[in-house]
Amino acid sequence: MRMNGIYGPGRPLRSVHITNYYHEFSGGVKSNYDKLLRAADRHRRYVSLIVPGDHDHFERVGEFGKIYYIKARQAPIFDKRYRMILPNQYMPGDSAVRKVLLEEMPQIVEIYDNYALTLLAGITRTGHFKELGRPMFVYFTGERFDTIFKSFVAGGRFGGWFSRRLLSNFNLPMFDYYIANSEFVASELLTAFRKRNNPHRSDWFYNKCTSFFQARTEPLEERLAICPRGVNTRQFSPSRRSAETRRRICEAAGVPAESTIAFSSTRLSPEKNVRLLPEIMSVLAEDREYDFRMLIAGAGPEEEKLREQAERFPGKIILLGHLDKSTLADHYANVDVFLHPNPREPFGNVGLEAMASGAACVVPNSGGVLTYANERNAWLVDADRESFAAAIKEAVSDDSLRRSKSENAVETAFHNSDDAAIDLLFSTYDRMYRSFTSSEDWSSTRPDVAANVELAPRHS
Repeated sequence: MRMNGIYGPGRPLRSVHITNYYHEFSGGVKSNYDKLLRAADRHRRYVSLIVPGDHDHFERVGEFGKIYYIKARQAPIFDKRYRMILPNQYMPGDSAVRKVLLEEMPQIVEIYDNYALTLLAGITRTGHFKELGRPMFVYFTGERFDTIFKSFVAGGRFGGWFSRRLLSNFNLPMFDYYIANSEFVASELLTAFRKRNNPHRSDWFYNKCTSFFQARTEPLEERLAICPRGVNTRQFSPSRRSAETRRRICEAAGVPAESTIAFSSTRLSPEKNVRLLPEIMSVLAEDREYDFRMLIAGAGPEEEKLREQAERFPGKIILLGHLDKSTLADHYANVDVFLHPNPREPFGNVGLEAMASGAACVVPNSGGVLTYANERNAWLVDADRESFAAAIKEAVSDDSLRRSKSENAVETAFHNSDDAAIDLLFSTYDRMYRSFTSSEDWSSTRPDVAANVELAPRHS
């Protein structure tokens, strides 16, 4: 029997995950939360997801997984394909998000958002949502705040300063633990937190914020974990390569079967640096040995601008729109080279998917892609048109080098499977929860819960 969030002996741990980065055609966030939900049955623990939708509804995923869709308006800025759960949907006592949380009564609440949702942790910590008790709050970040802010609001030194101040004074103090999907993303949290990286920070205001939000006193380094994403090596595989599949891809795109195809898949948004793609084609189009064509999969606010730029190269750049996972896997395995233009990519699921498919991959020599990309399995280049074009030409002309890097890429993906990534994530939640429930502030609020919770089974 469950009462006020207290579980009887042997009852599984229950977590609720909340994000605004989730819609039918969204990329890495949706993909990875879907994997987490599907893995809930294997780990025998309750996992619920709260996301925005066009109307309130509920889905069950297996025995242990749930998705709660909260009716929300379209995002007013950024990518308008997304909807946003706003503070008015969790601050009032009868709000939709609160109702779900009180139904679930989780021990762990994870928020994957830098903007509209973080205050939920703050109001709970400061006693404005007492009915929920005191769950452990996890801040999961799969993007750099400064990249988004500089891309959409203000760049330069002000953009960097504002990002650090918002993180250190507000976002970070509201949470107990932190998870990043790469060292590149984690470094932003550490830089915002450390005094030595912020010599001009107002100590008075910083201390005021940490006191108000009742922030934990342990160093952030001790409460931060890096959990890279994984890839489904069953779905993304060189086994999908075939002459017939390539013929169909060329026919659907309207390009000659004998052309040399460079392929990119990403959200078509300013922070993804997608405007570099037509610039790369401006160099490739001058090549006299190969008939280069560029296929671009994805959608987003930069799509119309890319179409305008593509008109400079008639028939050379083809925008494919959103592709489902199966079609995307076929493209990775059957094009000549995959390229990803973003030098500040937080992690880059698409790069790992392309590697698993045996593609020749050209990626920037910076950012989160370096979690898995190196000189043995990919071409690492500066994010400029000449460097990308030179690497693409080498990838299609040097058969021996391409085979070697592609074989290493497949091996890399094999060691970064989605099952292994999800197992690491669950074990990280467990480790954090053990630490959380041993703290003094926890023992004074809900002392009898931790002993009655069964943590996830360990998987080899």
